[in-house]
Amino acid sequence: MYIIDGKKIREEILAEIKQEVARLPFTPLFCDVLVGNDFVSKKYVKMKAQIARSLGIDFNDASFPATITTEELVKEIKKLNQIKNMCGIIIQLPLPESIDRRAVLDAIDPELDVDCLGSVASENFYKGQVDFGFPTALACVAVLDSLNLDLKEKKIVVLGQGELVGKPTMAFLRLRGLFPIAVDRSTENKETIIKEADVIISGIGKGKHITGDMIKKGVVLIDAGTSESSNSLVGDVDLESVKNVASAVSPVPGGVGPVTVAMLFRNVLRVAQAKMTKKDE
Repeated sequence: MYIIDGKKIREEILAEIKQEVARLPFTPLFCDVLVGNDFVSKKYVKMKAQIARSLGIDFNDASFPATITTEELVKEIKKLNQIKNMCGIIIQLPLPESIDRRAVLDAIDPELDVDCLGSVASENFYKGQVDFGFPTALACVAVLDSLNLDLKEKKIVVLGQGELVGKPTMAFLRLRGLFPIAVDRSTENKETIIKEADVIISGIGKGKHITGDMIKKGVVLIDAGTSESSNSLVGDVDLESVKNVASAVSPVPGGVGPVTVAMLFRNVLRVAQAKMTKKDE
């Protein structure tokens, strides 16, 4: 069984992004809005700031106290929308319970919404009207693309229809002219569908749910699910159980996750390139 190296794919994508950023006539700016003082959230923001700067992208530090109101935060985001050369704004989730998540996400200018979590940006993605999309969904497909398979001949099954993985991954595959099959809790004969799949992309978030007896020999498993087990991160796939059945699998951690970060910054690049095109018109 081939273990797909997400970190290697990430580095290849980031190297391409760095080259493209260097060709821009301006320095793009990226902002990760942090509300509160959550240790894990601060760690993620710091990581993205480091990656941004390594790519030649400026990082805008926008940190606010947990006591900020929804109205105040929306005003601050609208200010960020107006900053020159801003090419991407995301909200570090989760937000404090006192904050209206939808109002905050929708305050981001859709053209700068590189996580695609705002209503308009999400709708535009599903209509195929934008050059960027949900980073995790793009990462799933990028990981799959790394195997250089002829996907038109493959039966692709997407497990789970969540907003971050399943639903947008289905849409992205369809935009590429493929015909994936969605499987969720309400799907009939799901065991048979899964057993017949050539490719399974899973984002259900059930630790070690997919086992060797559920899949056919030679299947490719793209694992985008994450959950905790014994204080460690695990994916939807039971690696030990599938090792003699699957032909390739993306592990958790180290598979889709690292590539998701790369796709986020590819989205930032796409926004910057779109701005450059507008300036030339």
